[in-house]
Amino acid sequence: MTYADSGYGERPYGDVPGGDFIRDIIANDLKSGRINSVVARFPPEPNGYLHIGHAKSICLNFGIAEEFSGRCHLRFDDTNPTREEQEYIDAIEADVRWLGFDWGKHLYHASDYFERLYGWAEDLIRKSLAYVDDQTQDEMRAARGTLTEPGRNSPFRDRTVEENLDLFRRMKSGEFPNGARVLRAKIDMASGNINLRDPVLYRILHATHPRTGTAWSIYPSYDYAHGQSDAIEGVTHSICTLEFEDHRPLYDWFLDHLPVPSRPRQYEFARLNLTYTVLSKRVLTELVRGGHVKGWDDPRMPTLAGLRRRGVPPSAIRDFIKRIGVAKANSVVDAGVLDFSIREVLNKTALRRMAVLRPLKVVIENYPEGQSEELDAVNHPDDPAAGTRKVRFGRELYIEQDDFMENPPKKFFRLSPGTEVRLRYAYFITCREVVKNAAGEVIELRCTYDPATKGGNAPDGRKVKATMHWVSAKHAVPAEIRLYNPLFNSASPDAGNFAADLNPNSLEVLADARVEPALAGLNSAEPVQFERQGYFAPDPDSTPDHLVFNRTVGLRDSFAKVVGKP
Repeated sequence: MTYADSGYGERPYGDVPGGDFIRDIIANDLKSGRINSVVARFPPEPNGYLHIGHAKSICLNFGIAEEFSGRCHLRFDDTNPTREEQEYIDAIEADVRWLGFDWGKHLYHASDYFERLYGWAEDLIRKSLAYVDDQTQDEMRAARGTLTEPGRNSPFRDRTVEENLDLFRRMKSGEFPNGARVLRAKIDMASGNINLRDPVLYRILHATHPRTGTAWSIYPSYDYAHGQSDAIEGVTHSICTLEFEDHRPLYDWFLDHLPVPSRPRQYEFARLNLTYTVLSKRVLTELVRGGHVKGWDDPRMPTLAGLRRRGVPPSAIRDFIKRIGVAKANSVVDAGVLDFSIREVLNKTALRRMAVLRPLKVVIENYPEGQSEELDAVNHPDDPAAGTRKVRFGRELYIEQDDFMENPPKKFFRLSPGTEVRLRYAYFITCREVVKNAAGEVIELRCTYDPATKGGNAPDGRKVKATMHWVSAKHAVPAEIRLYNPLFNSASPDAGNFAADLNPNSLEVLADARVEPALAGLNSAEPVQFERQGYFAPDPDSTPDHLVFNRTVGLRDSFAKVVGKP
């Protein structure tokens, strides 16, 4: 049965091949009566900031809850206090809300269930399905076996129920040091699935927990806490990434052997992989701690905080996730697909402004000295309701250095000696003289303008081949522009040796840019389009006395051909 057959209408994300199997499963569960309503969850571990790979899970879990009139919980997997911080908890909540989702009253923590999980662990001991093991980590690892060789039973596997209960309770009371003992499930050391070879349920960890303080000296493993937390909350569909597929038999084993109040089912989908990007939380943490970036919200980072600081709209991320779909097989998505989604949103919403990133001075010799005028400029060419603004024009201007060549090739249509171009919203100008410094570098252009071409049109019908942006030298405002490029040089960075693939040119700072005055009074963090340059957003470092803009994305679109755009 398909999603459409279920009576829930057409697929929300279209007929992407292999992309909606999760929704098909849910529709079938509702149709068959296995469930009455959908309960999903997003269960991050608060040991770092969320990245765009997490956005796929967030959009999927909260999305299906919304589409099927269910609910989605936000649950923190806070079972390892040595790695968890309140900063990460706050950041995760902010990121989920920024993406446009809300868990309402359904905010939970694995630590909410520590007492019940502990009680269930004692139940497993009483059923002779769990035991306390005194082996070291190295001894357990050596006895675990391989994919082709079975593991070996622990010498402590046959302890009595009474001895195991006594040791486990003493572990809980804090009697033993870290690493001295663990509690393991007693399943099958010869299983073909290594995850079933007597996995660890509890380890001793003397650490202060952000929520429970020092109340606990033992903490449950993810595999043990996760499924039972799902069951306590009444989760119907536990959706996780593909690397947990081999953990599903263990997920089900716990549910089969514990008195849980409900029976969730686990389903796996392919995680997001992007070119020129590493989505390993370990690597991202090392990037921050090693000073390779300027924090978790560095705009070069694939974190949601970094994307937000770069000016990426949350709707663009949702569109990107929708575009790539949900599949069962792992694949790598071209980073250009994300850029395409960002452009699609910003092209419709971003106001237009003029900015000169690498200024070259232009003096219009036949324009009256000391005179200036206001010209009308549109705020958005496709949205008349956005209105117009005034831009100031005068004798001295700045244009882009790249818009001039003294000895241009044949297909260079911008400014050069003797050529005529249009200044956006203003006049036609012609270059008459090139001024250079002692080093032979061009530092100024002497030009003339045609007063009859005000507004950018010639009454005699003559045409020019280039229209260039500009700012008034007298009225423009200085700004710092930060140009961000991929953090890695390689399309497939080596997570094991990521430093070797770091791009030394991932950030270029232009300290002497000039922007039109309208940008100085910008009271919004929303991106704008610098005409002919790209989309830029004010950085939190920006102040009225020191404007700072981050490039969100350039105007070039390498992905348009893929989706059939003109």
